[in-house]
Amino acid sequence: MLDEKALRGKIIEKGLSTTEISKQLNINPSTFYRKAKNSSFTIADIDKMIDILGLTKADAIRIFLYR
Repeated sequence: MLDEKALRGKIIEKGLSTTEISKQLNINPSTFYRKAKNSSFTIADIDKMIDILGLTKADAIRIFLYR
């Protein structure tokens, strides 16, 4: 399960938008929103977001493995 609020918070904290993240993931912004709502990001998507956002292991676990 994805902690969507925490992910959006980290995106804003980095001064980025979901549209900018979508471009870096090579997906349409609407696809980004759908994947966020359905917790359906691929491992490759998550790996890229960890790099783009400079997430620590703890942050990544908290955001992408949220219960």
